[in-house]
Amino acid sequence: MDRRTRARELTMQALYQLDVQGPDVLDQLGLFFREADPDDFVRNLASDWSKGAWENLQQCDELITGSTIKWQFARLSPVDKSILRLSVYQLKFCTDIPPKVVINEAIELAKKYSTDKSPGFVNGVLDAVLKKIENSD
Repeated sequence: MDRRTRARELTMQALYQLDVQGPDVLDQLGLFFREADPDDFVRNLASDWSKGAWENLQQCDELITGSTIKWQFARLSPVDKSILRLSVYQLKFCTDIPPKVVINEAIELAKKYSTDKSPGFVNGVLDAVLKKIENSD
């Protein structure tokens, strides 16, 4: 598995834990990443993305909420929320990552960790978010 793909997977899992258990788990992220046994590059990247997404959670959630027309944000599964939060963070703040890569990786995470309908849902939401970000620049 590509190292960046592995970092995304760990970040999604960390954001899931933060969503389910609350911010008290922030102090335990280092232990979580060490237990997952990633190399330094993967661990550092996953840590940076997790902290960045969590620190910008309000902006990310607002973009997601504004792009989920038929779904209330509170009704989204924690897995889908975590995938979307990571991806929206990357689209908005990690300008060195091509949007096409962000969206494709999110779809792959949804295929692996969520329901059969999630990849299409994630793709649609992220396309809408990307348009909003591009229009605001």
